[in-house]
Amino acid sequence: MKKIKNKNIRTFIDYIIITLGILIASYALETILIPNTILDGGITGISIIISKITPLAISNLIFVLNIPFIIIGYKNMGKNFFIKAIYSMVIYSIFLSLFSSLPPLTNQILLATVYGGLMLGLGTGLVIRFGGCLDGTESVAIVISKKHTISVGQIILIFNLLIFTIAGLIFGIDRALYSLLTYFITYKVIDLVSEGLEQGKAAMIITDNADNISKEIYKRLGRTATFIKGDGLLTGKKEVLYCVLTRIEIPELRRIAQDIDESVFITITDVSEIIGNHIKSTKKIKKVHKKINHVLHVIHDFFTLYH
Repeated sequence: MKKIKNKNIRTFIDYIIITLGILIASYALETILIPNTILDGGITGISIIISKITPLAISNLIFVLNIPFIIIGYKNMGKNFFIKAIYSMVIYSIFLSLFSSLPPLTNQILLATVYGGLMLGLGTGLVIRFGGCLDGTESVAIVISKKHTISVGQIILIFNLLIFTIAGLIFGIDRALYSLLTYFITYKVIDLVSEGLEQGKAAMIITDNADNISKEIYKRLGRTATFIKGDGLLTGKKEVLYCVLTRIEIPELRRIAQDIDESVFITITDVSEIIGNHIKSTKKIKKVHKKINHVLHVIHDFFTLYH
């Protein structure tokens, strides 16, 4: 009974903070970014573009366009992810609709770029940290990353570069570049709040139920774990699981472990480099980022000639 009660309290707190994060993110979009035609990445960015050139409401677009991605996430990340993702999308759409009638907070493009990015990053980071999801493309990126040698962050960045290129063609290069700046600000704030978009994490799980926990981790996250025999100073022999995963999978890993073993002890550490294809090396990520910067310069030159 106590175990169920603690689980319910944790879940309730998760939803409260997810709701707070959604409120911050949707307020930033409707009162700062959208009035100044500054785009976010992902499905939100696509929705902003469509809403600017059609009479369709952005709140409806974000919900509808995210559904296929959330279904893919459900098949690969489990029921808990699906429930929180659907909740996040519904509340996100409601808040966007409520805030759409508010006047712009500022018409200064530079202020909108910086503070819009900061607020959007804070809100999105809180949502992600507590297991929610405002953009289904990230769940798809995780699925692709598990099957190919490209990281989650790289997939999302490439997808967003395409969105900003389209925005440049429709709204002009200035708006595309401001949107790109907002995206990087948002990305860095998310990094601070939720500990990185695709950064590798190492989890040490000390438990009496290592076998059951490892099976659930593999079943729900598709991650393997290494068994290590340990001796506690006071508790005696313990089993230790060592697992490497991504930041977005941390809330689900924590939930799996605590649901099976209420007295589980978990430590999470950053991983600077990983050799192998479980999670990609940060050195490889840096090389890809250099290539992406080159692509950005090419896009900039293209728009300069185009205009």
